[in-house]
Amino acid sequence: MPENGQDSWEMTDEPADFASASDSKGAQDEMGELVEYLARSSRLTPQEAARLVNEVLAFMSEVPEDFVRRRHLALQAQGLSNRAIYLQISDELAARRFRAPEYSERQIRRIIYG
Repeated sequence: MPENGQDSWEMTDEPADFASASDSKGAQDEMGELVEYLARSSRLTPQEAARLVNEVLAFMSEVPEDFVRRRHLALQAQGLSNRAIYLQISDELAARRFRAPEYSERQIRRIIYG
């Protein structure tokens, strides 16, 4: 279950595209090994394991600006006021794995509305 009000990511039926994760052949081999390991060590089929790896890679490569836009839409759908949304997004950015700069409310608004 997501923490900090974060959205969960949906699994897709898209085939694995490890080339987009990295341009090197070694990284693609590692992703293939990871898929094989997940399939062996869990109840996932190789196809499900590949989709899971793709989803994790997509999640981990999200840039702060895309995260802000995505979370704004999700929090808006929950009926939060923009003021509450900006504060929550600011808190969530500080807890994310990427090193996002500390955005002011104004900067968050500019990301959302341009």
